[in-house]
Amino acid sequence: MPGLLRGVARTAVVAGTATAVSNRVSRRQAGRWAQQDAAAAEQYAPPPPAPAPAAPTAGDDMSSKIAQLKELGQLKEQGVLTEEEFAAQKSRLLAL
Repeated sequence: MPGLLRGVARTAVVAGTATAVSNRVSRRQAGRWAQQDAAAAEQYAPPPPAPAPAAPTAGDDMSSKIAQLKELGQLKEQGVLTEEEFAAQKSRLLAL
């Protein structure tokens, strides 16, 4: 009888240990998969939509262009811009 009890106890210990190890491996693997899924979802997520540009009012747009033209004129007077550069920048600004 003692040999039978020892065999049953040994089987219970081995089965309990195997179950504990198996559960730990399963939890660790599930955690890794969850991290991989989160990283993949983050990597392939579409970018958020860009905010719509605010429509400038006519008065603000014109005053902005006038201020930029004055600044260009000052740069030309200081010798920073040549006549050709000034004309190119002025035509680009007025074309907007």
